[in-house]
Amino acid sequence: MTSLDQVSVAAKANIYFDGKCISHSVVMADGVRKSVGVILPSTLTFNTDAPEIMELIEGHCRVTLAGETDARAYQGGQSFSVPGNSSFVIEALEPVHYICHFG
Repeated sequence: MTSLDQVSVAAKANIYFDGKCISHSVVMADGVRKSVGVILPSTLTFNTDAPEIMELIEGHCRVTLAGETDARAYQGGQSFSVPGNSSFVIEALEPVHYICHFG
């Protein structure tokens, strides 16, 4: 997916980890919530409330899900799923552009 049509976008960005992750909240026409953003080169730990699918648009990273010891490599055009009430560590090897699908 390279674009989202017929959406409402929050004008104010969500800025996390001292600016290493910047996203905008998006609400689709049917009310489904997503976020669109970029993670700059860094290693960050994210916690999840609801299940998430991280769809990578561009970039390369390594991801370790909670409870796992081995990181898996991902790149633009791929995605990974994270359970709710969990966490993951992402090592962005270059800017990683993503769409996060919640729920």
